[in-house]
Amino acid sequence: MGDRTAVAGPLLTREQMERYSRHILLREVGVEGQRRLLDSRVLVIGAGGLGSPAALYLAAAGVGTLGIVDADVVDLSNLQRQILHNTADVGRPKTESARERLLALNPDVRVIPYQTVLTAANALEIIRDYDVVVNGCDNFATRYLVNDACVLLGKPLVDASILAWEAQAAVYVPGKGCYRCLYPAPPPPGTVPSCS
Repeated sequence: MGDRTAVAGPLLTREQMERYSRHILLREVGVEGQRRLLDSRVLVIGAGGLGSPAALYLAAAGVGTLGIVDADVVDLSNLQRQILHNTADVGRPKTESARERLLALNPDVRVIPYQTVLTAANALEIIRDYDVVVNGCDNFATRYLVNDACVLLGKPLVDASILAWEAQAAVYVPGKGCYRCLYPAPPPPGTVPSCS
């Protein structure tokens, strides 16, 4: 990708130096931090209302590998809030739509689509190779499954949920509290509204 420019620390191409110049200007990021972002791997669970903007910002920032987990297809009713998709994507798998949009935004990013439901049979295998997990799923069963897998694998978890005008976001660091520590068991079915 273009000519490499020698800089203090890891090498970035001229194009990358320009693309990420606003990050590089920040002393908290700099060239070394940007290189670390390009080498990082983040798994986004859910390509809907929460996962869409998260994936776009992560790709724009230069996170080198983004995994996207979602078994759903784009529906017309998704488009007013799921900004990763557009009208031409209606009926297509969300992971396919997400991959195309993220690569168009930033060709430095490797996008790995997982067109599947996250289950106890595949969660550890999918999550294992990522540095951080961003969970924007829309149901309690998956939320607890993701938490438990992150605890077992020692992965940081950024967890978010939203319903109408109310939202929650939390970051769980390995070895500290987790989602299940706050909420030991899922609520009984039908007792709490869900956006799914």
